[in-house]
Amino acid sequence: MTAHAPSGHDRNRPAKDLLETLFRRLRKLAQATGRPPAAPSDPEALIAQCQALLDERSQSSGVHLAGDILAAYGALADEDKHRFLSALAQGFAPDAEAIRGAMAAYDADPSPLCMAAISRVAEAPRQEVLRRLNQAPMATGALVNMRADLLRFLRDDPGLRVLDQDLSHLLRSWFNRGFLVMRRIDWSSPADLLERIIRYEAVHSIATWDELRARLLPSDRRCYGFFHPALGDEPLIFVEVALCAEVPSSIQSLLAQGRDELDPAQAKVAVFYSISNCQAGLAGISFGQFLIKQVVEDLGAEYPGLETYVTLSPIPGFARWLKKAAGDGDEAAQAALEHGPMHEWHAHDPRRAALMRLGARYLVGERDGEGRLLDSVARFHVGNGARVERLCWMADTSARGMAQSHALMVNYLYDLKTVESNHNAYARHRVVNASAAINGLLAPPRKLWRAAGEAYFAKRSA
Repeated sequence: MTAHAPSGHDRNRPAKDLLETLFRRLRKLAQATGRPPAAPSDPEALIAQCQALLDERSQSSGVHLAGDILAAYGALADEDKHRFLSALAQGFAPDAEAIRGAMAAYDADPSPLCMAAISRVAEAPRQEVLRRLNQAPMATGALVNMRADLLRFLRDDPGLRVLDQDLSHLLRSWFNRGFLVMRRIDWSSPADLLERIIRYEAVHSIATWDELRARLLPSDRRCYGFFHPALGDEPLIFVEVALCAEVPSSIQSLLAQGRDELDPAQAKVAVFYSISNCQAGLAGISFGQFLIKQVVEDLGAEYPGLETYVTLSPIPGFARWLKKAAGDGDEAAQAALEHGPMHEWHAHDPRRAALMRLGARYLVGERDGEGRLLDSVARFHVGNGARVERLCWMADTSARGMAQSHALMVNYLYDLKTVESNHNAYARHRVVNASAAINGLLAPPRKLWRAAGEAYFAKRSA
């Protein structure tokens, strides 16, 4: 059950009493030991300090108090962090009586001023707590980490959802595109940044410094990241790019050791082969679409000979979906899986055509209850305005690639002339732009995604 704070002056009294008692004890401790009091180390004391932060009128004192709260929170054990976040969600809720009063005033006088008053009182005080916490040095990173904790606890505690909505709302403002800086990451970048690239690489793991050097040092390889001034050299997201003579069909060829280096001026194709989000606390806040479009524009200006911009992307949900479809009685899925274990796929496998058809069906035709594509990577690129261009057979033969997609990968094409119309078609009507090659794998072509999209929008209209 959600607790609502009482209205008026009494709303603050319990927290103030607790805070005053805490401060008296801390002052006695300091007098007895001759040392300054330590920061509170329990959730209840931190909640009292949050109330004090709301009441503080001195900006300087508020900055110090915010820093103390964040430092103390960071030192808490998981159980106490959960208790603190729950108390913050419940104890700093909007004043229901004030909202009713503002709505009554608007009914009597439906003016913009009265509407603004409703908005003001409807905002939860916890939002102001979070804003004031962000005044402390290095606070933005601490709040990003706090949201990462929040998302972990949210899986089992839906009561935290209101706090997540407030915090994610603020983070979207603080991390909007206007504040982001795109930087190229290369072999001469600071060592701690390079270590982060190894740690954060989420698509094709980097096991050694030699592997990292092979991705950053050659002239036909690029890596770009978005950074925020408040986080320094901590990347938000980065993309790895290969400049190629033609569209690649496998990650093995792209990352092969000892390959021949291409003169970038001779490149015709830019391939985005790995995109990694780095901050768990910024989940749901999209940076990738801006990063890809910015890289396309910058590379096009640097190398006018580039004609094609594509991805070589994993299909992380395909094997899981195929197994479920087979278990649910789908005859095509059952036939594809019934002969031999998945790790025995090979280049000339007789089931290739069937698996490619199933891959196209999964990428383009299968939808969730809201008409969205099932595959998370497909949703990302199609939502950005890319075209589903080509399925690649035996494209990722690593253990991970075999397990998650039966070694299939996909090229998504970014054409700046059509990305906006493609984005709108999917966002508004759930229509996916797919190439003739992909549509040719569907039977009948395009019927599956049309049916899925039409069903979703018919349901939404009803």
